[in-house]
Amino acid sequence: MDQGECITLSDGRALEVATFGDPSMPTVLFHHGTPGSSRTIRLIWPLLERDEFFFVTTSRAGYGRSSRDAGRNIASVVADVRAALGQLGREEYVTLGWSGGGPHALACAALDAPRCRGAVVLAGVVPTDVDVDWTEGMGPENVVELALALEGGPAFEAAIAAAGGPLADATAKNVVELMGGLLSGPDQAVLLDDGLRGHFADATAYGFKEGWRGFYDDNVAIFAPWGFDSTAITEPVDVFFGDQDLMVPPAHGHWLAEHLSTATAHHYPDEGHLSIYINHFDEIAAALAAMFASSKVVRGPA
Repeated sequence: MDQGECITLSDGRALEVATFGDPSMPTVLFHHGTPGSSRTIRLIWPLLERDEFFFVTTSRAGYGRSSRDAGRNIASVVADVRAALGQLGREEYVTLGWSGGGPHALACAALDAPRCRGAVVLAGVVPTDVDVDWTEGMGPENVVELALALEGGPAFEAAIAAAGGPLADATAKNVVELMGGLLSGPDQAVLLDDGLRGHFADATAYGFKEGWRGFYDDNVAIFAPWGFDSTAITEPVDVFFGDQDLMVPPAHGHWLAEHLSTATAHHYPDEGHLSIYINHFDEIAAALAAMFASSKVVRGPA
């Protein structure tokens, strides 16, 4: 199933699900960024190659081959996660979310506990209604996008549609240029690796296989009420963030670390949006393993 297969949900939607690793090991549910797809998980290949975890990921609604779920909020992902894990016969799990996947990982920790034993958030954003200057330190593209998102309406829809065209054509040759002012020095450095850059471009382009609506819905969900209170999470949350991140500046990570009572901060001043995980796979693996150890979940089903 590592190439991704579609399951049919109770409402008739298709959900693309992919798995990696030894099924006898504990389950980690990975949430890709915004935009992204099930193929985004290939960016964390050193974790996939370990013998410690069984990874499950999806293309969120509207991305890849997954049907759109118009009007979804962040909390909506939990039902899709339950369906994917149920199809695979998986029970307890830890969730891992990068960038726009961070809020979706938090949703699982908030709404699917104790089945969800904790969340690891890599460069994840915070809600727009908390006391954070949301765009301070962001690249110019994200600043413009937030302004349009808060305004909403046809202008925002048109902007996402316009952005979706080039992103659907992302390749290893043009993806750095497509990211414009959103890549800091550390992120540009890790994308010098041909394999990583190729995976990044492929995962991005594949997210637009059926159009740009998944990207639009993701943005609407992030900038609207999430459907749960992240500060009420009782399961452990590990927050990884860097000061050189032009997509999700460090203020977001600081807020999560300070306002989630179960949070453990992993703050790296020299890291960016991609380098925060590319350079710290050992620490991420340790955080995931600690959550399983503390919950006494050792292995998945045979």
